[in-house]
Amino acid sequence: MEVEELMRKMSDGSILMCFHKIIRPMHFSGSTNKHRRTRFKSRPYSMKFTSSQILLQTEGSYSSVSESLLDQSNTIGIIGGVSAVSTLGFLKKLVKWSSKDGKESLPFIVCNDPVLNREFSSLENCIFPYTRPSKARSQLDHVLIVEKLKRKRELLEKSGARCIVMPCHVSHSWYAEVSEGCSVPFLHVADCIAKELEEANLKPVETGSNLRIGIIATDVTLTAAFYQEKLQNHGFEVVLLDEATMEHTVIPAIASLNRKDTEGARNLLRIALQVLIVRAVNVIILASDDMSNLLPRDDPLLKRCVNPMDALARSTIQWAKSMHQNV
Repeated sequence: MEVEELMRKMSDGSILMCFHKIIRPMHFSGSTNKHRRTRFKSRPYSMKFTSSQILLQTEGSYSSVSESLLDQSNTIGIIGGVSAVSTLGFLKKLVKWSSKDGKESLPFIVCNDPVLNREFSSLENCIFPYTRPSKARSQLDHVLIVEKLKRKRELLEKSGARCIVMPCHVSHSWYAEVSEGCSVPFLHVADCIAKELEEANLKPVETGSNLRIGIIATDVTLTAAFYQEKLQNHGFEVVLLDEATMEHTVIPAIASLNRKDTEGARNLLRIALQVLIVRAVNVIILASDDMSNLLPRDDPLLKRCVNPMDALARSTIQWAKSMHQNV
């Protein structure tokens, strides 16, 4: 099944309905090779196709994996994020960017948990200053979230993943605890974007000033501060929006998105971006899936922005290619 079609069905609930009511958990794999058609075989509790790509859909329960589902040196394990749609968006990039010249994409395994997705979403929607992330976090069991993420990581390791990634800003708040004891490389999204910015050899916007990187994100991501920490470790000066600008642009922009007022949200985001540009930033990191997809591709302001999940996808592909070459 093409990724675009899969995303459409995930969005309208047709596939999720099938997952939730018929198959728990569900395993499936499918080829993205454009030159052959994939055949499907169904079983009571699993669906397996003939390829090197597998999606694991869970709802609080986990399948026992006695042996690796995939046995390839460059298999990627993906822990799902705030929503299945955002996870599939990352997956689409991974497939597209690694499938050039008619070659098949990388082998991967995806684990998506709708229950955990809802918990992440509730955190991401708690926007400063109306609801402090610390208060939102206290309403969730920190230990339980870390345990769930670690179990997913372990499931992917047992399933044959040789590298783990989390295409989710919120889940990186617990990266240190989730990655502890991991037997394979575990890429951090902020490391990936910081490395790309460092390799870009940027020049300061103003003579004599430092390289300045702006960040626009929900407050839960900013409070976790992993983007700020990683960027500063690479020698960048981090510039954030002040409280008043956050209150009058980013917060109402997200509120507008929740009301399906895309144009209103887009205009507010443009104001926030211009505030950072006036402060002489080189690049602006849009650390939010909603805001990363808000501006049209031909918008001049978008040229000043980067999506850290793009950097994570590129770093994942680079890692996989390096492993494949070493075989």
